[in-house]
Amino acid sequence: MTHFLRSEKNPEGHKLEDLLMQLRADILHRCEVIAADTRPEALHVMANNVKILGHLSDAINAALDSTRVLDRAFGPSQAAHGGPPRIGKADAA
Repeated sequence: MTHFLRSEKNPEGHKLEDLLMQLRADILHRCEVIAADTRPEALHVMANNVKILGHLSDAINAALDSTRVLDRAFGPSQAAHGGPPRIGKADAA
């Protein structure tokens, strides 16, 4: 069973791209908070955050691409309504 992502057993879950976009927004907020801090530690953390933001953007694009492929091949997901997965096997109880 998924904890965060939408599935037939978790219809209230989230789409992967939505979670990743929210995470990116949170990191951007943290970057704004430390942007004026010129201490070496803050600069180091900012540099790491910028790298992470790039990876998150790549992950968001990949998740959006997967959604487009599934939508095109199988139509809109019904997982939010407790429907079966479009690919793979349903979660075992």
